[in-house]
Amino acid sequence: MARFDVVGVGLNATDTLILVPHFPPYGGKVPFTAELLSPGGQVASAMVCCARLGLRACYIGAIGDDERGRIQWESLAGAGLNLDHVQRRSNCPNQTAYILIDQRSGERTVIWHRAECLRIDPADLTDEMISCGGLLHIDGHDTALVAHAAAIARRHGIPVTVDVDTIYKGFEAVLPNVDYLVTSSEFPERWTGDADPLQALSRIQNEYGMRCAAMTLGAHGALARMDGRFFYSPGFVVSCRDTTGAGDIFHGAFCYSVVRGFSLLESLEFSNAMAALNCTAFGARGGIAAEAEARALMSRGERRVQGEFSAFRG
Repeated sequence: MARFDVVGVGLNATDTLILVPHFPPYGGKVPFTAELLSPGGQVASAMVCCARLGLRACYIGAIGDDERGRIQWESLAGAGLNLDHVQRRSNCPNQTAYILIDQRSGERTVIWHRAECLRIDPADLTDEMISCGGLLHIDGHDTALVAHAAAIARRHGIPVTVDVDTIYKGFEAVLPNVDYLVTSSEFPERWTGDADPLQALSRIQNEYGMRCAAMTLGAHGALARMDGRFFYSPGFVVSCRDTTGAGDIFHGAFCYSVVRGFSLLESLEFSNAMAALNCTAFGARGGIAAEAEARALMSRGERRVQGEFSAFRG
Protein backbone atom coordinates (compact mmCIF):
# COMPACT_ATOMS: atom_id res chain seq x y z
CA MET A 1 0.00 0.00 0.00
CA ALA A 2 1.27 3.48 -0.89
CA ARG A 3 2.57 5.58 2.01
CA PHE A 4 1.43 8.75 0.25
CA ASP A 5 -1.51 9.61 -1.94
CA VAL A 6 0.67 11.90 -4.04
CA VAL A 7 4.38 12.62 -4.48
CA GLY A 8 5.50 15.88 -6.10
CA VAL A 9 8.89 16.42 -7.74
CA GLY A 10 9.73 19.93 -8.90
CA LEU A 11 10.00 23.60 -8.11
CA ASN A 12 9.45 25.74 -5.06
CA ALA A 13 10.06 29.48 -4.81
CA THR A 14 9.70 32.29 -2.30
CA ASP A 15 8.05 35.31 -3.85
CA THR A 16 8.17 39.01 -3.12
CA LEU A 17 4.76 40.41 -3.99
CA ILE A 18 4.81 44.08 -4.94
CA LEU A 19 1.35 45.64 -5.09
CA VAL A 20 1.00 48.59 -7.45
CA PRO A 21 -2.12 50.66 -8.21
CA HIS A 22 -1.44 50.09 -11.92
CA PHE A 23 1.43 48.91 -14.09
CA PRO A 24 3.76 51.76 -15.03
CA PRO A 25 4.38 52.60 -18.69
CA TYR A 26 7.67 51.45 -20.17
CA GLY A 27 10.41 53.58 -18.64
CA GLY A 28 7.97 55.09 -16.15
CA LYS A 29 7.56 55.04 -12.40
CA VAL A 30 4.77 54.12 -10.01
CA PRO A 31 4.72 53.92 -6.20
CA PHE A 32 3.92 50.53 -4.68
CA THR A 33 1.38 50.16 -1.89
CA ALA A 34 2.68 47.00 -0.20
CA GLU A 35 5.51 44.45 -0.28
CA LEU A 36 4.85 40.92 0.92
CA LEU A 37 7.00 37.78 1.21
CA SER A 38 5.04 34.71 0.15
CA PRO A 39 6.05 31.06 -0.46
CA GLY A 40 5.13 29.56 -3.83
CA GLY A 41 6.47 27.43 -6.68
CA GLN A 42 4.65 25.12 -9.07
CA VAL A 43 4.91 21.66 -7.54
CA ALA A 44 5.41 22.80 -3.94
CA SER A 45 2.20 24.85 -4.00
CA ALA A 46 0.30 22.01 -5.68
CA MET A 47 1.42 19.66 -2.89
CA VAL A 48 0.34 22.16 -0.22
CA CYS A 49 -3.07 22.28 -1.90
CA CYS A 50 -3.27 18.47 -1.85
CA ALA A 51 -2.37 18.40 1.84
CA ARG A 52 -4.93 21.09 2.69
CA LEU A 53 -7.56 18.95 0.95
CA GLY A 54 -6.63 15.99 3.12
CA LEU A 55 -4.24 13.95 0.99
CA ARG A 56 -1.03 12.40 2.31
CA ALA A 57 1.50 14.38 0.30
CA CYS A 58 5.28 14.18 -0.11
CA TYR A 59 7.39 16.91 -1.71
CA ILE A 60 10.79 16.32 -3.32
CA GLY A 61 12.91 19.32 -4.32
CA ALA A 62 15.82 21.52 -3.29
CA ILE A 63 15.68 24.47 -0.89
CA GLY A 64 18.39 27.08 -0.26
CA ASP A 65 19.78 28.02 3.14
CA ASP A 66 18.90 31.74 3.05
CA GLU A 67 15.94 33.52 4.64
CA ARG A 68 13.73 32.69 1.66
CA GLY A 69 14.64 29.04 2.02
CA ARG A 70 13.69 29.15 5.70
CA ILE A 71 10.31 30.69 4.84
CA GLN A 72 9.69 27.98 2.24
CA TRP A 73 10.69 25.14 4.56
CA GLU A 74 8.46 26.39 7.37
CA SER A 75 5.52 26.77 5.00
CA LEU A 76 5.86 23.23 3.62
CA ALA A 77 6.39 21.70 7.05
CA GLY A 78 3.48 23.68 8.46
CA ALA A 79 1.21 22.32 5.75
CA GLY A 80 2.00 18.77 6.88
CA LEU A 81 4.00 17.67 3.83
CA ASN A 82 6.55 14.90 4.13
CA LEU A 83 9.95 16.52 3.46
CA ASP A 84 12.24 13.54 4.02
CA HIS A 85 13.75 13.82 0.54
CA VAL A 86 14.03 17.59 0.27
CA GLN A 87 17.66 18.60 -0.26
CA ARG A 88 18.68 21.67 1.78
CA ARG A 89 21.61 23.30 -0.01
CA SER A 90 24.35 25.12 1.91
CA ASN A 91 25.57 28.50 0.63
CA CYS A 92 22.81 28.48 -1.97
CA PRO A 93 19.97 30.99 -2.34
CA ASN A 94 16.44 29.67 -2.67
CA GLN A 95 14.57 30.21 -5.92
CA THR A 96 13.02 33.65 -5.80
CA ALA A 97 10.56 35.75 -7.76
CA TYR A 98 9.51 39.38 -7.75
CA ILE A 99 5.86 39.62 -8.68
CA LEU A 100 4.16 42.88 -9.66
CA ILE A 101 0.43 42.77 -8.94
CA ASP A 102 -1.83 45.29 -10.68
CA GLN A 103 -4.43 46.11 -8.02
CA ARG A 104 -7.00 47.08 -10.64
CA SER A 105 -7.30 43.52 -11.94
CA GLY A 106 -5.16 41.25 -9.76
CA GLU A 107 -3.06 40.27 -12.79
CA ARG A 108 0.60 39.65 -12.08
CA THR A 109 3.93 39.90 -13.87
CA VAL A 110 6.70 37.58 -12.66
CA ILE A 111 10.47 38.14 -12.67
CA TRP A 112 12.30 35.10 -11.29
CA HIS A 113 15.70 33.55 -10.70
CA ARG A 114 16.83 30.03 -9.82
CA ALA A 115 20.47 29.33 -8.97
CA GLU A 116 22.19 26.32 -10.53
CA CYS A 117 23.09 25.06 -7.05
CA LEU A 118 19.42 24.05 -6.64
CA ARG A 119 19.56 21.53 -9.47
CA ILE A 120 19.12 17.90 -8.36
CA ASP A 121 21.07 15.02 -9.90
CA PRO A 122 18.58 12.45 -11.26
CA ALA A 123 20.78 9.74 -9.72
CA ASP A 124 19.69 11.02 -6.29
CA LEU A 125 16.12 9.94 -7.05
CA THR A 126 15.53 6.28 -6.16
CA ASP A 127 12.64 4.02 -7.10
CA GLU A 128 11.43 3.97 -3.49
CA MET A 129 11.01 7.75 -3.42
CA ILE A 130 8.46 7.50 -6.23
CA SER A 131 6.90 4.06 -5.69
CA CYS A 132 5.75 5.11 -2.20
CA GLY A 133 3.06 7.30 -3.81
CA GLY A 134 -0.22 6.60 -5.51
CA LEU A 135 0.23 9.50 -7.96
CA LEU A 136 3.26 11.46 -9.19
CA HIS A 137 3.04 15.18 -10.00
CA ILE A 138 5.88 16.94 -11.80
CA ASP A 139 6.72 20.16 -13.63
CA GLY A 140 9.11 20.62 -16.55
CA HIS A 141 12.00 22.73 -15.28
CA ASP A 142 14.61 20.14 -14.25
CA THR A 143 13.83 18.02 -17.28
CA ALA A 144 16.30 15.19 -16.65
CA LEU A 145 15.09 14.85 -13.06
CA VAL A 146 11.37 14.76 -13.83
CA ALA A 147 11.93 12.47 -16.85
CA HIS A 148 13.64 10.01 -14.49
CA ALA A 149 10.83 10.34 -11.95
CA ALA A 150 8.16 9.76 -14.59
CA ALA A 151 9.98 6.70 -15.93
CA ILE A 152 10.11 5.22 -12.42
CA ALA A 153 6.40 5.89 -11.97
CA ARG A 154 5.59 4.20 -15.28
CA ARG A 155 7.56 1.10 -14.27
CA HIS A 156 5.54 0.87 -11.06
CA GLY A 157 2.17 1.56 -12.71
CA ILE A 158 1.79 4.93 -10.95
CA PRO A 159 -0.13 7.62 -12.88
CA VAL A 160 1.72 10.84 -13.67
CA THR A 161 0.33 14.37 -13.89
CA VAL A 162 2.45 17.19 -15.27
CA ASP A 163 2.26 20.99 -15.11
CA VAL A 164 4.16 22.50 -18.03
CA ASP A 165 4.02 26.16 -18.99
CA THR A 166 6.70 26.56 -21.65
CA ILE A 167 9.07 24.56 -23.88
CA TYR A 168 11.90 22.88 -21.95
CA LYS A 169 14.87 21.29 -23.71
CA GLY A 170 14.54 17.52 -23.63
CA PHE A 171 10.89 17.53 -22.55
CA GLU A 172 10.11 14.94 -25.24
CA ALA A 173 11.69 12.41 -22.86
CA VAL A 174 9.02 13.21 -20.26
CA LEU A 175 5.85 13.04 -22.34
CA PRO A 176 5.78 9.28 -23.13
CA ASN A 177 5.39 8.55 -19.40
CA VAL A 178 2.69 11.13 -18.68
CA ASP A 179 -0.92 10.12 -18.05
CA TYR A 180 -2.45 13.55 -17.43
CA LEU A 181 -0.90 16.47 -19.30
CA VAL A 182 -2.20 19.87 -18.18
CA THR A 183 -0.41 22.73 -19.94
CA SER A 184 -0.60 26.49 -20.13
CA SER A 185 -2.69 27.94 -22.95
CA GLU A 186 0.47 28.73 -24.93
CA PHE A 187 2.20 25.35 -24.74
CA PRO A 188 0.20 23.25 -27.28
CA GLU A 189 0.77 25.73 -30.10
CA ARG A 190 4.45 26.21 -29.23
CA TRP A 191 5.02 22.45 -29.08
CA THR A 192 3.16 21.51 -32.26
CA GLY A 193 3.20 24.71 -34.32
CA ASP A 194 -0.58 24.34 -34.72
CA ALA A 195 -2.52 27.49 -33.75
CA ASP A 196 -5.79 25.55 -33.35
CA PRO A 197 -5.84 24.41 -29.68
CA LEU A 198 -8.16 21.49 -30.44
CA GLN A 199 -5.87 20.12 -33.13
CA ALA A 200 -2.75 20.85 -31.07
CA LEU A 201 -4.04 18.93 -28.03
CA SER A 202 -5.15 16.08 -30.27
CA ARG A 203 -1.74 15.87 -31.92
CA ILE A 204 0.09 15.77 -28.59
CA GLN A 205 -2.23 13.14 -27.16
CA ASN A 206 -2.13 10.98 -30.27
CA GLU A 207 1.67 11.17 -30.51
CA TYR A 208 2.46 10.38 -26.87
CA GLY A 209 -0.55 8.32 -25.87
CA MET A 210 -1.40 10.03 -22.58
CA ARG A 211 -4.83 9.34 -21.12
CA CYS A 212 -5.77 13.04 -20.94
CA ALA A 213 -4.35 16.12 -22.65
CA ALA A 214 -5.58 19.44 -21.24
CA MET A 215 -4.81 23.14 -21.15
CA THR A 216 -5.73 25.87 -18.70
CA LEU A 217 -7.27 29.06 -20.11
CA GLY A 218 -6.71 31.52 -17.28
CA ALA A 219 -9.95 33.17 -16.19
CA HIS A 220 -11.83 31.28 -18.91
CA GLY A 221 -11.34 27.84 -17.36
CA ALA A 222 -9.88 24.69 -18.88
CA LEU A 223 -10.18 22.46 -21.95
CA ALA A 224 -9.30 18.75 -22.05
CA ARG A 225 -9.39 15.80 -24.43
CA MET A 226 -9.99 12.26 -23.21
CA ASP A 227 -11.41 9.10 -24.82
CA GLY A 228 -11.62 10.90 -28.16
CA ARG A 229 -13.84 13.71 -26.75
CA PHE A 230 -13.26 17.29 -25.73
CA PHE A 231 -14.48 18.64 -22.40
CA TYR A 232 -14.68 22.33 -21.52
CA SER A 233 -15.23 23.79 -18.07
CA PRO A 234 -15.65 27.59 -17.82
CA GLY A 235 -13.83 29.58 -15.19
CA PHE A 236 -15.63 31.20 -12.26
CA VAL A 237 -16.15 34.91 -11.72
CA VAL A 238 -14.70 36.02 -8.38
CA SER A 239 -13.40 39.24 -6.86
CA CYS A 240 -9.79 38.78 -7.94
CA ARG A 241 -7.01 40.24 -5.79
CA ASP A 242 -4.02 38.26 -7.11
CA THR A 243 -3.70 35.63 -9.83
CA THR A 244 -0.34 34.40 -8.49
CA GLY A 245 -0.38 30.63 -8.02
CA ALA A 246 -3.80 30.08 -9.60
CA GLY A 247 -2.38 27.51 -12.00
CA ASP A 248 -0.44 25.74 -9.24
CA ILE A 249 -3.60 25.38 -7.15
CA PHE A 250 -5.51 24.18 -10.23
CA HIS A 251 -2.92 21.43 -10.55
CA GLY A 252 -3.07 20.53 -6.87
CA ALA A 253 -6.86 20.29 -7.07
CA PHE A 254 -6.57 18.23 -10.26
CA CYS A 255 -4.22 15.79 -8.49
CA TYR A 256 -6.76 15.53 -5.67
CA SER A 257 -9.50 14.86 -8.23
CA VAL A 258 -7.52 12.04 -9.86
CA VAL A 259 -6.79 10.43 -6.48
CA ARG A 260 -10.44 10.67 -5.47
CA GLY A 261 -11.66 9.25 -8.79
CA PHE A 262 -13.67 12.23 -10.03
CA SER A 263 -14.91 12.25 -13.62
CA LEU A 264 -12.90 14.46 -15.98
CA LEU A 265 -15.55 17.18 -16.14
CA GLU A 266 -15.91 17.24 -12.35
CA SER A 267 -12.12 17.37 -12.05
CA LEU A 268 -11.95 20.41 -14.32
CA GLU A 269 -14.80 22.18 -12.54
CA PHE A 270 -13.39 21.50 -9.09
CA SER A 271 -9.90 22.61 -10.15
CA ASN A 272 -11.29 25.80 -11.71
CA ALA A 273 -13.17 26.57 -8.50
CA MET A 274 -10.11 26.03 -6.31
CA ALA A 275 -7.98 28.21 -8.62
CA ALA A 276 -10.57 30.98 -8.64
CA LEU A 277 -10.88 31.01 -4.85
CA ASN A 278 -7.11 31.22 -4.50
CA CYS A 279 -7.25 34.45 -6.51
CA THR A 280 -9.37 36.11 -3.82
CA ALA A 281 -6.32 36.48 -1.53
CA PHE A 282 -2.70 37.55 -1.99
CA GLY A 283 0.05 35.02 -2.59
CA ALA A 284 0.50 31.72 -4.40
CA ARG A 285 -1.13 29.84 -1.49
CA GLY A 286 -3.09 32.69 0.05
CA GLY A 287 -6.58 31.51 -0.80
CA ILE A 288 -6.44 27.70 -0.82
CA ALA A 289 -10.01 26.72 -0.03
CA ALA A 290 -11.66 23.74 1.60
CA GLU A 291 -13.49 21.28 -0.66
CA ALA A 292 -16.86 22.48 0.66
CA GLU A 293 -16.07 26.06 -0.34
CA ALA A 294 -15.09 24.96 -3.85
CA ARG A 295 -18.28 22.91 -4.22
CA ALA A 296 -20.37 25.86 -3.07
CA LEU A 297 -18.82 27.96 -5.84
CA MET A 298 -19.37 25.12 -8.32
CA SER A 299 -23.08 24.99 -7.48
CA ARG A 300 -23.82 28.72 -7.27
CA GLY A 301 -20.97 30.61 -8.92
CA GLU A 302 -21.14 32.69 -12.08
CA ARG A 303 -19.23 31.19 -15.02
CA ARG A 304 -16.97 32.99 -17.49
CA VAL A 305 -17.63 31.05 -20.70
CA GLN A 306 -15.13 31.13 -23.55
CA GLY A 307 -17.41 31.22 -26.58
CA GLU A 308 -15.26 29.20 -28.94
CA PHE A 309 -15.27 26.24 -26.51
CA SER A 310 -18.88 26.45 -25.27
CA ALA A 311 -19.94 23.52 -27.48
CA PHE A 312 -17.78 21.21 -25.36
CA ARG A 313 -19.48 21.96 -22.04
CA GLY A 314 -20.88 18.94 -20.24
